Amino acid sequence: MFLCCTAATAQSQELRLQFDPSKATIAFTLGDILHTVHGSFQLRSGDVEYKVASKSVIGSLVVDATSGQSGNHIRDRKMHKEILESYRYPVISFRADRVEGNVASMGSSSIQVHGIFSIHGSNHELTMPVRVDVFPDHWTADTHFTIPYVKWGIKNPSTFVLRVSELVEIDVHASGTNPASGVAH
Repeated sequence: MFLCCTAATAQSQELRLQFDPSKATIAFTLGDILHTVHGSFQLRSGDVEYKVASKSVIGSLVVDATSGQSGNHIRDRKMHKEILESYRYPVISFRADRVEGNVASMGSSSIQVHGIFSIHGSNHELTMPVRVDVFPDHWTADTHFTIPYVKWGIKNPSTFVLRVSELVEIDVHASGTNPASGVAH
């Protein structure tokens, strides 16, 4: 769920990843008996530092919970007022604390990123698979993971007639330019 702009320095062997909210998409999918609900959220900010030698990572991503939308005004109003309570909890965040696998400074990498996912006022451990492709002038990153929102204490929006899944699928795509290309450090 992270990566925007990469700057790799040979001296420190670290990747600095700053997120560009305009180049990130955060989509959610919630299944129900009759149809599937699709929606999105907007990234507010993000900054991650990865040290190649130690595989250590620090940084976080911040999502604007109030930006969530599914294309149905009535459903979205209920999502914000009764489910996410986004007026009380306006931020959803992920704080990375470790990486499993190697992140290549150029080319493709498939890694597992572990951290703390904060939503609805509670913290939850989460590990997500991330595919990162770094090119000389840009990068892309993609992840897909599942949030067990009911297990995490968030209200299930099901009604007597409408039954929805207790899991929500999240897909994130990010891309950006590589500020290290053509720039001496």
